Amino acid sequence: MTGAIHVCPLSRLDETLQISGAQTLVTLMKADSGFERPSGIKPHRHLWLTMSDISAPLDGHLTPAEEHIRMLIDFVRVWDRSAPLVIHCYAGVSRSAAAAFAIMCALAPDRSESQLAQSMRELSPTATPNPLIVSLADAYLARQGRMVEAVLSIGRGVDCFEGVPFRFDLD
Repeated sequence: MTGAIHVCPLSRLDETLQISGAQTLVTLMKADSGFERPSGIKPHRHLWLTMSDISAPLDGHLTPAEEHIRMLIDFVRVWDRSAPLVIHCYAGVSRSAAAAFAIMCALAPDRSESQLAQSMRELSPTATPNPLIVSLADAYLARQGRMVEAVLSIGRGVDCFEGVPFRFDLD
């Protein structure tokens, strides 16, 4: 399971970490969420991107920004893939799915954006990648709108309270 990216909601994080054997974690949640890094994850292997799950500025919320995407891509580019990576947000539907898609596009440059988005849809009926995060990643990775188009082509996932965990294998 090396080179695998696991996506899950906060409620399934401990279970996902245990099942996957992941040693690297990406958290996408608001600063006041009360979340604490799991004890099995070393601080240098945990990236916490503080943002709200919004796709346009909203008073009282932190909008996803280019800096978040740069930090995410820089973080995963040094991930050694010796053990899986887990990405989570509160619901495991929008922010985490968008981050996973951005990572897939960054680390699997030989695969088309539409192929990666379709794979995500097949793996998760609930994934609804945050459109702002996808747009920012598209610009950062110089994908010329193809990431945005690919996510639009798979449509919104099924309505849910929280997402169904899924695993994407890069290798």
